This record gives sequence, structure tokens and C-alpha cells, in this order.
Amino acid sequence: MDDLDRAIDMTARLVAFDTESSKSNIPLIDFIESYLREQKIAFSRAPNAAGDKAAIFATIGPMREGGVVLSGHTDVVPVEGQEWTSDPFTLRRDGGRLYGRGAVDMKGFGAVALAMIPEFKKAALTRPIHILLSYDEETTCLGPLDMIARLGVDLPRPNAVIVGEPTSMQVADAHKSVTTHLTRVRGFEIHSANLHRGVSAVHVACRLVTELERIGDEIRAEGDPSGRFDPPFSTVHVGVIKGGTARNIVAKDCEFEWEFRGLPNADPMLAQNRLAPYVENLRKTVFADFPQCGVDLDTLVKVPGLSPQPGSAAETLALRLARRNNTIAVPYATEAGHFQRAGVPTVVCGPGRIDQAHQPDEYVDVSELAACVEFMRALARELEA
Repeated sequence: MDDLDRAIDMTARLVAFDTESSKSNIPLIDFIESYLREQKIAFSRAPNAAGDKAAIFATIGPMREGGVVLSGHTDVVPVEGQEWTSDPFTLRRDGGRLYGRGAVDMKGFGAVALAMIPEFKKAALTRPIHILLSYDEETTCLGPLDMIARLGVDLPRPNAVIVGEPTSMQVADAHKSVTTHLTRVRGFEIHSANLHRGVSAVHVACRLVTELERIGDEIRAEGDPSGRFDPPFSTVHVGVIKGGTARNIVAKDCEFEWEFRGLPNADPMLAQNRLAPYVENLRKTVFADFPQCGVDLDTLVKVPGLSPQPGSAAETLALRLARRNNTIAVPYATEAGHFQRAGVPTVVCGPGRIDQAHQPDEYVDVSELAACVEFMRALARELEA
């Protein structure tokens, strides 16, 4: 079995685990641990507080600083409500494509990294190759943080990190941040016939959503000075809203979830900071005679953006390995920003196209996995020197 066949086989094995973000990834991590033991590879496991999820960090080569981390996530988005033509957790090959949940986002990359371990072991590595597979990237991006905190403490500090999200094996040196918010409105409940004697949390929430849309338009007009992103601006989006009890009851409660996707240098709290004066005006007007009413602005998660670092160790290495002459920017967020904040140069480069992610009949092209295999072969040669 050659390297590509091993990568395809490993992709099938990883896809077979249903690791939707709402579920445990422990069975998959147990499988990876068993594989690493068979390969006699040193590894460390970092469970979450609940113990139902874990990240794993493996090292091939000398246990010293100066190596490269290949980083990916094990969780996938849900399949419920999607129309698949085959079992999403059974990898299906059709021509040059491999279909299955996570095939492109991003078990394919993790599978290639694991499948290449026998080749990595054969190389006379003078610097290590690390594989970090984490959890909850699709929800909070907090899964790798425990391992990142250990770099340079009880785990070797690398010179570069390559996050394997799908970029068609192009090298991305920049991506947007994502800040997620939960806004709660507390109204005054009363019969709707006496609307003027209450405060509708639903009505106020709608006003806030409208204000966020205005703020989004305002931010959009500020554009993207770098000219690299699509869309070329930071964005504001309200994804979920719920509240009220019945048609004829003035709503006591309403809440909505929303996000700000910011250009790398934008303040992650930009949109909420611009919403705050509007909320303060509501307190002075709509809520003036209703002290029990109000608006709570909660921030749930901050995923930092990835800022360009021209000439960094990660960029220089990845461009050489991928045989590319220039970098790109991507609009989605990854754990790359967390590595960069920890002081480790980081880029994003992985097999497949992001427009296949999260879709029914998600797939990765076999040719993309083959290109990733070549990338990792080149990495092994690089770290022999």
C-alpha cells in the first residue's frame, strides 16, 4: 500500500467516527492513540473539563524545539436536515472523489498526516514533525488551547505551524476573526390589549437587529484596505432569534445570537462597541419607566484573526513545500490565530475546497489528498537538513 492509498484508508477510518461537535470524540482519539502506539510514536492527550472530548499531540523525530506542527480538528458539523445520497459516515469513492462528512473539513488532512507517519519515521529528521488533532473547532475553536499553552513548557516549541483547513493546497497567511455574541432582552409582560403598559422584548430585539444591520452597512462601507478578502469588508450577521410566549402576550423575554467576522486588524468587539450606545439610549427612553427591563450584551467566543507575517518561518516553509509563489487570504476562521497569539508563525494550507465544507455529499478530490501527500513528503525532506 503506497502513501496515497494509506491516506485514503485512514480518511475512511476517521470519517467512520461520528464526531459532530455536540458529541464526544473520545472513540476517535482512542483509535488514534492505538495507531500511535503501534507506530511507537510519543504522544500526549489533553481532555476537556467534562472528559468527553480530548486533543492529542504526537511527535515524530527528536523531542526538541524547532519543528513543525501539523494542526487539524476532529469535530465535524451536523448532518441532520441535509439530503445525503449515501451514509455520511461511510467514506464513498466515486471516480476521483471521496464523499463523507469531514472528508474535506478536515479529516482528510488529519488522515494524510497520520498515514505519513511511517514515511516520517524513515526520514532522518533533525527537527520534529508534530501532529495536533483537537476538538470543537466548528463551535468555539477552544479545543487546541490547552496544547498551545504547553508549547515551550512540557512540549517542544515549534518554529512553524501549518493548519490544514481546505485551501486547495494554497498557502493562506491571513483570515478573519469571529466573535460570537448572545444578546438578551428583558421586557415587561402584559396582555397585548394593553400594549402601551408593557415593553415587548421581541419588539426591542427587532430594533436591535435593525441597528446591527445598520452597523453592518456602516462597517461594510469602511471596506478592506488590503484588498485581499472576499467579501472585502468585515461582516455582522444575526443567525438565531427566539422569544415570546403567545400572540396575545407582550413578550417578557427575547434573545438572539449574532456574530462579527472582522478583518485581521479589526477590533473583535467593534460591532458590539458600536451597539452599546444604542442600548444605553433604550435604557433612557423605552425602559425609563420599567427598571426591571433591560438588555444584556454577552460575548460567547472570540476566535482571533490571522494577520499576515511576510517572510515568517511558516510562510517561507509552506510556500516552498507547496511550490507556490504567493499567499492568499481566506474568509473563514481557524485555530491559526491562537497559535499566532502564542508567538508561533502560522499559515493555513490543506487539501480540498472550502465550498465543499458543511455541504450534503461533502467530498474531497483524491488529487487534493495526493498533493497533500507530496507536501508532507517535502516536509520530511526539509526537516532532515
